[in-house]
Amino acid sequence: MPNQQPNPEGTASDAAVDKMNASDDTGVSARLEAVRARIAAAEARFEREPGSVELLAVSKVQPAALIRAAYQHSQVAFGESYVQEACDKQVLLADLALDWHFIGRIQSNKTKLIAEHFSWVHGLGDTHHAQRLGAQRIALGLAPLRCCLQVNLSGEASKAGVEPNALPLLLEQCSAIEGLRIEGLMTLPAPSDNLESQRQPFAELRSLRDQLATPEQPLATLSMGMSDDLEAAVAEGATMVRIGTAVFGPRPQH
Repeated sequence: MPNQQPNPEGTASDAAVDKMNASDDTGVSARLEAVRARIAAAEARFEREPGSVELLAVSKVQPAALIRAAYQHSQVAFGESYVQEACDKQVLLADLALDWHFIGRIQSNKTKLIAEHFSWVHGLGDTHHAQRLGAQRIALGLAPLRCCLQVNLSGEASKAGVEPNALPLLLEQCSAIEGLRIEGLMTLPAPSDNLESQRQPFAELRSLRDQLATPEQPLATLSMGMSDDLEAAVAEGATMVRIGTAVFGPRPQH
């Protein structure tokens, strides 16, 4: 990980980091165990290969001490949505071998920091940002940035990502950009509390992947599913689920 400079203004969680104690570890440990059990049960129920679904712990707005506690229980992949907050936490956790995933909206003025401080991007949805990230990754002398293209399956204007009919062109264009490696697809569907309706958008994403995958570019990663719908995502082929509240508890109120 390149040298990281903390935000001189700090983050709202900085003051709490040094005050965290062992009681936090107990909560994180139990929640991690419960989430891993849910994933394993879903793998068995839907006849998935054991261990085929990776847990990405979404740590945005959570203090660094809770990330450290999760690491002590074998969690290494963490998802962050706010660039400066993530960079500040990376400084505090520089002694740990962590895998940082950017899962928020990409802003042009933040692409250099994303290229420098993350190994994955889950929300790539346009060639402008892709070109900036690729060029900046090369300039930094780093390995290609692993990316999932975000697909907006719900048609919600508030959601990022491309419409399904625009995905083939975006994939073609981004695949040609040096400094990036397109690993698969990501989606964030509209909430639902019914298993069958939850499965529908995940099945659509899997179908899109199956249509576009090639032996040279298998698009093996399907980043889909969160705390409330991970079973539906696993049923439809998720290889990575993004879980926040179920791992860390409610987000702190500042």
